[in-house]
Amino acid sequence: MKRRDFLSTTAAALTFAAFGGPVLAQDAPAVPDMVLGNPDAKVTVIEYASFTCPHCRNFAGDQFKQIKANYIDTGLVKFIFREVYFDRFGLWASMIARCGGDMRFFGITEMLFERQTEWAAGEPAAIAANLRAIGKSAGLDDASLDACMADADQAQALVNWYEENRQADNIEGTPQFKVQDVKYSNMSYEEFAKVLDEALIAAGVEAPKSE
Repeated sequence: MKRRDFLSTTAAALTFAAFGGPVLAQDAPAVPDMVLGNPDAKVTVIEYASFTCPHCRNFAGDQFKQIKANYIDTGLVKFIFREVYFDRFGLWASMIARCGGDMRFFGITEMLFERQTEWAAGEPAAIAANLRAIGKSAGLDDASLDACMADADQAQALVNWYEENRQADNIEGTPQFKVQDVKYSNMSYEEFAKVLDEALIAAGVEAPKSE
């Protein structure tokens, strides 16, 4: 589904086609950013990614692991992950990931990318079942999953939030990044590390030494 087609259809309709009875969204709650690392770090990285994007899956399994070890876990970088919805299945996956709250979000995100080729295949009902299975493997019970996936307000809020981010940061593809408010496309770890090192030095922070 193209982005314009996706956005022309209500989030509630896209969600309940696979997950339950129709409930109209009344209010759109605030959508919190999902953050890793030192919240007071002087360098901030924002990743825009879709759970159904193969390039995002590759980044999560390669460059991100190195960035996390060398920059996020060491307290040098604050990392923000923002979901992009180019199709309804990306929205469903996001609702599953956020169902686990802050504590489970990044763990579920990792599973969604690792198993992308498995859960994202088949008819909508099969994809819905696959996503529920991932949620249950992360420790979520059926009642929690039912409540999350029947939350029309949250579905609409996520679509509204994505559209606001897309317009504000001119998101045209995924993965896309902002480092200190400068936009970048996908790149190798070596290129990313150079960008981060330069941002750290500009912020008065010593960059990590290369091994």
